[in-house]
Amino acid sequence: MSELPDIEHVILPPVRDLGDGFKVRRALPSAKKRMVGPMIFFDQMGPATFNSGEGLDVRPHPHIGLATVTYLFEGEILHRDSLGSVQPIRPGAVNWMTAGSGIVHSERTGDEVRASGGPLYGIQTWVALPTALEETAPAFSHHPDATIPQIEGEGLTLKLIAGATAGARSPVPTVSDMVYGDLQLLDGARYSFPREHVERAIYVVSGSVSIAGQEGHFGEAELVIFRPGAEIVVTAHGPTRLMIVGGEPFPEKRYIYWNFVSSSPDRLEQAKTDWRERRFPDVPGETEFIPLPPEPEAKVRYP
Repeated sequence: MSELPDIEHVILPPVRDLGDGFKVRRALPSAKKRMVGPMIFFDQMGPATFNSGEGLDVRPHPHIGLATVTYLFEGEILHRDSLGSVQPIRPGAVNWMTAGSGIVHSERTGDEVRASGGPLYGIQTWVALPTALEETAPAFSHHPDATIPQIEGEGLTLKLIAGATAGARSPVPTVSDMVYGDLQLLDGARYSFPREHVERAIYVVSGSVSIAGQEGHFGEAELVIFRPGAEIVVTAHGPTRLMIVGGEPFPEKRYIYWNFVSSSPDRLEQAKTDWRERRFPDVPGETEFIPLPPEPEAKVRYP
């Protein structure tokens, strides 16, 4: 990519249909790049519209060694977990669930929303935990829209979902260097992506952008990963929405199997055995669960 000296990779994630017209795009992990900073998983959910009586039904499933971050543009998801948390998430709010040594959760459309039907559109990410905290106690926190900081600029608004940038910090309880934000730009607006984080990327939710010194435009559903230290100035072409991602990479490799992340392959094997033998805690009020998938499917199974 010699004509794009400041860009390391451009990833166009494949579309997977999970049934009932609900589709996801998985940008991370990719064969080109497994992580950006501590972020090891990046899924765009939807956009989808459910008819009356339809909805999302992700049965209880386990996680270790990571934190899940759920952020919606449209619709609502009802989160339940093995800690007893029951929390609907709506647009602009943030659900941060620390799996640590092990947690189980479900993600469904609640009864009231299911009865009427409606849209669902958002992003779910996984943030790998530092090695010293991989076995921390599981936890869950919810942050309403009104508590998420907004940074205003000429023709732009940045909602700081997690981490820190430009002197602002989100209340979401991160445990490593990172930035994760929802950036909306008017036509012609420019955003200078600070170089305070070693690894940085943008994901184009809608619209398109050009990048100073680079050829061409980057459009919907492209994950653009920048070279460390590059000066990045993004210009919107039409109203545009981006997710900005960045952080310090970990010194140790991370392994991923299905819903499990760890710096130790042996720990993944233990988690597989624990789930297969039903040693994880249950989600109160739930009796269903997603079985451990066969080996070839485990690396791509959602969520």
